[in-house]
Amino acid sequence: MAASPLHPDLRGRVAVVTGSSRGIGKALAIRLAQEGTDIVVAAKTEQSTDRLPGSIHETADAVRALGRRALAVVADVRDEDSIRNMIEKTIVEFGRLDILVNNAGAIWAQPILETPPKRFDLMMGVNVRAAYIACYYALPHMIKQQWGHVLNMCPRLSSEPSPGKVAYMISKLGMARLAIGLAAEHKKDNIAANTLCPRTIIESQASINWKMADRSQWRTPEILCDASCAIFAQEPKNCTGRQWIDEQALTELAGITDFDRYWCEGKAPAKPIYIDKW
Repeated sequence: MAASPLHPDLRGRVAVVTGSSRGIGKALAIRLAQEGTDIVVAAKTEQSTDRLPGSIHETADAVRALGRRALAVVADVRDEDSIRNMIEKTIVEFGRLDILVNNAGAIWAQPILETPPKRFDLMMGVNVRAAYIACYYALPHMIKQQWGHVLNMCPRLSSEPSPGKVAYMISKLGMARLAIGLAAEHKKDNIAANTLCPRTIIESQASINWKMADRSQWRTPEILCDASCAIFAQEPKNCTGRQWIDEQALTELAGITDFDRYWCEGKAPAKPIYIDKW
């Protein structure tokens, strides 16, 4: 198959995907493997449970079944040593690091008075602090090879007040600030940093556990996988510092304007729930 924005030639590339034991992270790890990438599957979960199905080993096995190499790494992204170990193991195993997807996240969508400091600290640690530290340890390897993509899964910066999820948005918008700053500092090194956010609710363990509407209102993770591939298909220095919505990335980079196939039930609901302005 010839390379295209949705199916870039990523043979020889190595990607670290945090939070890839389940959900969006797992779907993206498998998709990148389909495009030729070797994958570092990084998350805390080693054993699947009924409440949290999926594990790093299951994702790694799925990658290997596609003929790609996989490294399952137990990574608690709240811990700096764990993140450093994740990057060091990547280099020892594969000798390079091309793509870093900061996907691991913590969510607590509650008002300020129902969000104690401990919960705030958890989101700051898992979301923005972890992404920053992962970039800190990954960047030297990308600079050395003069090629790299960093993708932070977070909303774009906005002046919207976000009532009921203020603490969550503080942490997530920190991830956006990180990407914008990294892009400016390292465009000269041919390293891209972008953010990606879904316009609608994506079917995942979070949407299930938090009872975010129902499946009729959800899109599949495929839309984020396609949008990510469209970004990674670009030469880093030519596609950096952008805060992408999935639909926007697909339209601008891949020419896609019909998104009906991404709905979980095969058709758009009468009144879709759009979350891109959270």
